[in-house]
Amino acid sequence: MIRDSDKQRPHERLEVWRDAMALVEGVYRHSDALPDSERFGLTAQLRRTAVSVPSSIAEGAARRSTQEYLRFLSIARGSLAELDTQLQIAERLDFVAPDPLLAQLLDRTFARLNALIRTLDSGPRTIREPSAAYESQIPNPESHAR
Repeated sequence: MIRDSDKQRPHERLEVWRDAMALVEGVYRHSDALPDSERFGLTAQLRRTAVSVPSSIAEGAARRSTQEYLRFLSIARGSLAELDTQLQIAERLDFVAPDPLLAQLLDRTFARLNALIRTLDSGPRTIREPSAAYESQIPNPESHAR
């Protein structure tokens, strides 16, 4: 398992990742109310989009450069916007009633994600420590090619 010295993966320490995980749970519960005819349509799309948010945050946190990290956080932000749109579509079609708690969680996740992006974007663009605990200690097999 990939863990650092705190016995957590790097992304697990991020409040925005924890919020995004809670958002996934909320979207799954909320989308249960959609009609069966939407099981392969809007329900599946909502769930895929919700899952992509914490997934992108986690993937970015595991990357070596700040630039790569920012790229994945940007993808997560795009997925949040997509999720917001899909939730509004479900409401406009009267498939579900608005869920103020879900909307609040989506807004909080957006705000925290934007804050993290601003923080990382204002710092130097460096490569992270090569010996960081979250990286594989297995050498590159191509580096031993003859």
